[in-house]
Amino acid sequence: MKLSVFTVATPDLTPEELVQAAREAGLHGVEWRYKEIPADAAGEAPSYWRNNLCSIDPSLPDNELLRFKQITEAAGLDMVSVTPYLNHLGLEETEQAFHAARLLGAKMIRVGAAGYGDGTPYPELYDKTVRYLKEAERLAKQYGVKGVVETHHFTIAPSAGLAHRLVSHCDPDLIGVLFDPGNMVYEGYEQFKMGLELLGPYLAHVHIKNAAWIETGKHKNGTAEWRCEWASLHNGVVDFGRLLADLKSVHYDGYLGIEDFSGTWNSRAMLRQFAEFIHERI
Repeated sequence: MKLSVFTVATPDLTPEELVQAAREAGLHGVEWRYKEIPADAAGEAPSYWRNNLCSIDPSLPDNELLRFKQITEAAGLDMVSVTPYLNHLGLEETEQAFHAARLLGAKMIRVGAAGYGDGTPYPELYDKTVRYLKEAERLAKQYGVKGVVETHHFTIAPSAGLAHRLVSHCDPDLIGVLFDPGNMVYEGYEQFKMGLELLGPYLAHVHIKNAAWIETGKHKNGTAEWRCEWASLHNGVVDFGRLLADLKSVHYDGYLGIEDFSGTWNSRAMLRQFAEFIHERI
């Protein structure tokens, strides 16, 4: 297994700083965040989801996009993915991301799965997402880039089982699953090995981050109130020793991509800590 970084987790580094920090930490590849910075966030301190300095703006022309390919390759790193936010299931935006990925030589993009919680029934969201994924499959074949559905809370793919139900309509060479056990602390936990065995050829990528449930108070009836929040790799719920053993058991040899949101390290230190953490457990 090789190591990568999803640049959403390194908002304080410029792209040039990120590739150097990743190389120095011993990582092998980069997953580039593909998202514009909101106009009203430009003067803010760096942050994961707003003023993220390590993002690709989708509005960039092709000649400016190529900067990201050049600096990644110059650092001796693989272009693992272009990673947009597509849960609104827009095909125009999806094709734009596939185009950028092919231009940059990326192996995959993250495609969408409908969000859950606005009152729309699951069967309707399921049918809509399957129709979208069949179109994404067509685009994946056209552009020669795989699309991956992430196991993610507050979507209709919070677990390996529900993600598999979506992607099973597609060719695993074209549409796969990004397995994210940190997200599954919030919602969607299954035994890792069972989920990985179910995914089989659809297992395309793995994200590494952690989360924990925190007691925040008491309800009026005396029962505990709980909130899930991001945690450092060492202090959350995910058993990474078990996860890595289970990945080995299904012969996974792809990337492990760091996506730490705990805010406990600066980005350079976080990348070094991640590499050490994984090497201690493999």
